[in-house]
Amino acid sequence: MKTTVINKFGDVSVFESTEQAIPAPGPGQVLIKVMATSYNPVDGHLREGHMGALPGPFPIVLHGDVAGIVEATGADVKGFKKGDHVYGWTGGFGHQDGALSEFMRADQRLLARMPANLSFSDAAAIPLVALTAYEALFERVKIDAGQKVLIYGGVGGVGHLALQFAKLAGAEVYAVVSRDEQIATARSFGADHVINYNKQSVAEYVQRYTDGTGFDIVFDTVGGANHTNSFAAVKPFGNIISTIAMAPQDLSPLHLKAVNFHVVFLVIPIAYNMDVRQQAYGRNLARIAEWVEQGKVNVLVDERKFSFEEVAAAHEYAASGQSRGKVVIAR
Repeated sequence: MKTTVINKFGDVSVFESTEQAIPAPGPGQVLIKVMATSYNPVDGHLREGHMGALPGPFPIVLHGDVAGIVEATGADVKGFKKGDHVYGWTGGFGHQDGALSEFMRADQRLLARMPANLSFSDAAAIPLVALTAYEALFERVKIDAGQKVLIYGGVGGVGHLALQFAKLAGAEVYAVVSRDEQIATARSFGADHVINYNKQSVAEYVQRYTDGTGFDIVFDTVGGANHTNSFAAVKPFGNIISTIAMAPQDLSPLHLKAVNFHVVFLVIPIAYNMDVRQQAYGRNLARIAEWVEQGKVNVLVDERKFSFEEVAAAHEYAASGQSRGKVVIAR
């Protein structure tokens, strides 16, 4: 089978096309004929070598998002059979080969049947970003109806799913964007109010929308220096969720408000083979698929499509800031 690997860390030039034997699924594993995958920033970080010892031994097959067809099942697999259309976020690091291949083995705990109303391309755009938003809002902070939820990066991969999930929960949803042309997009995904951070200061929109009290939940999908804005926007005893928290930060503002700070990083349960958490991934994907089939959740996919021979170009495009939605690689 054709497989794209990296044998060293670096820019997109490190991708190599190789031939490998089709693997046999082991106990609890499913062999998937890969139809599509999508790019997530973690794929770029892994390729560049910014994730410490996490990537595992070379050669590495990247990309955790997958949509495809079950080709075979190993022992102890329940709920999946040959021919099923499945999707999931399966790793792409350590000893968990990713989806840049014609076939891949995946842990059954990380999979669900893909939404019946979606193409493989659209289904492959969902798993990591949707699971991140789901865990953040429903499992970490247990979002409730009527809460004021501020989402930084409201039209990004995680952000636009978070808008929809927060709206489903009955929250009052505020999206923060960088350009006026993103306002309509944010509203289409459920934002009640959209803030262009280049036109309003944090103090201004905290005063305008919360009478200076602060937001119940701040979901920061931008991270880094933007944490300072999140610290200023959250109310006392409120919750901040971050997907990018790897930079030094003064936590004094959190202490002075007694704020709860959560980090969501879906790599950890797979890296440490945490059974309960991995089972949650498959279960949550099944629920998300129901919402998609019911028309309650939609995914934003960039119009430009890439083939599996164009992996390097897909990485370059996704990192360029030109894309509008998830960047998909499909057959």
